[in-house]
Amino acid sequence: MSIEKARNYLKKFGKDGDIKELAVSAATVELAANALNVTPAEIAKSLAFKATDATEEVAAILILTSGDVKVDNAKFKQQFGYKACMLTPDEVLRVVGHAVGGVCPFGIPEDVKVYMDMSLKRFEYVYPACGESNAVIKLSLVELERLSGSCGWLDVCKS
Repeated sequence: MSIEKARNYLKKFGKDGDIKELAVSAATVELAANALNVTPAEIAKSLAFKATDATEEVAAILILTSGDVKVDNAKFKQQFGYKACMLTPDEVLRVVGHAVGGVCPFGIPEDVKVYMDMSLKRFEYVYPACGESNAVIKLSLVELERLSGSCGWLDVCKS
């Protein structure tokens, strides 16, 4: 199970016990916010994009953003040098290892690079998924940056 990948990964940091398995779905920003009684902006969504503009081999990058923003295609292209192209749900599962609705930066292949968008900086704590559509964890930004293995902070979302 995907939650086990996340749990095993977070165990290395002593955070596996902080995963909350909800009785309801948290597969979307709105569902997660309602289940946790927080604003949608406090949900840290993991967006999976193709890592290059090449079409033959699918590789991924994850961008962690605040739940209330959308990626700005022009900013993405300026940052990465190619047009933003999200992975299909099948590609996300195959390349990242978590299904849509539970995608997170924990327990993923090492070649999947993770970035954090500046939209998250408004909060002390955020709530990313943990591998399943009903699993979340509350983390400070410092914890999220460290535990995700983030390559750094970006500004690729619309204001």
